[in-house]
Amino acid sequence: MDEKKPTCCYHEDEGFSCSEPAGPSGLCYWHDPRITKDGPDDKAKLEAYARGGGMLRGVHLKRANLAGIDLVKHHSKTGYDMSHAELYRANLQGAHLFNLNLENASLMKADLREANIHCANLLNTNLLGIKWFGAKIENISTGKLIKQEKLAMEAEKVGEMEIAIDYFEQAEEIYRDLRKAAEREGLFAMAGHFIQKELTMRRHQLPKYSKARLVSKLVDVFCGYGESPMRVIGFSMMLILICAVLYFFTGLSYGGTEHVFRPENTFSRNFYLFFNCIYYSVVTFTTLGYGDFTPIGFSRLIAAIEAFTGSFTIALFVVVFVKKMTR
Repeated sequence: MDEKKPTCCYHEDEGFSCSEPAGPSGLCYWHDPRITKDGPDDKAKLEAYARGGGMLRGVHLKRANLAGIDLVKHHSKTGYDMSHAELYRANLQGAHLFNLNLENASLMKADLREANIHCANLLNTNLLGIKWFGAKIENISTGKLIKQEKLAMEAEKVGEMEIAIDYFEQAEEIYRDLRKAAEREGLFAMAGHFIQKELTMRRHQLPKYSKARLVSKLVDVFCGYGESPMRVIGFSMMLILICAVLYFFTGLSYGGTEHVFRPENTFSRNFYLFFNCIYYSVVTFTTLGYGDFTPIGFSRLIAAIEAFTGSFTIALFVVVFVKKMTR
């Protein structure tokens, strides 16, 4: 009776295990980190392994030569699952990786030039130092925070600022590389998102209460570093409403009559006065200045601030909108 061969000891806490025959190390060929997969037939062997239902989660492909490999799961809505895979410095030039799940994997310094990585899942994936030139990256999913960004936030929370800054620098580099790759592919909406993230990572490297960091934060809040015209509109509406409330309580003059909130007024009367304050706030913000309403007392200071801020905000919106539409 033949003795049963031991199986690969690769196992994940999530319950995934490899059932391939184990080598001397206790791991199968694809999960053994001591074997460099750079042989002339390794690409074909890995393609066959994937199509035969082999477990791709956690495969160790450090420095593997897989140029031109086809890891597309044809005739399926979901791609192959390569979660937790190690692809450090792997040669993936011209590879077909459409819809591949690389969550929690490492692509650090991998060569993805001319590769097709459309719709790949890159959540919590190490993307540092990847060569993206010519890579097709439309609809890739990197999540709200990339891996280094999460680690930086965690380090910042516990006061490990040197570690946090190092991770923020790595995150900035990753977003910059992704932004350049998106621009080369003509994916300008994606590039806009990545440049916002790139500049946000740069801001986090500045001293916490420095003037430069404060200015950077204000630019982000007002216009998303020039990529979010809707933020400018939102700020404008908020300012108009706040100033209208202030005018409502400080008073305006119309035809010699004072328009100001009074507790003894009826609800309809106060509502009418507030509507007039909104009208005056819009006119002041846009610097139209019809002259029918005039500020009185403290309202003069509010009107001056609103007019100055309004002219600046309108100019900012034009710049941001034109930049967005002409990319």
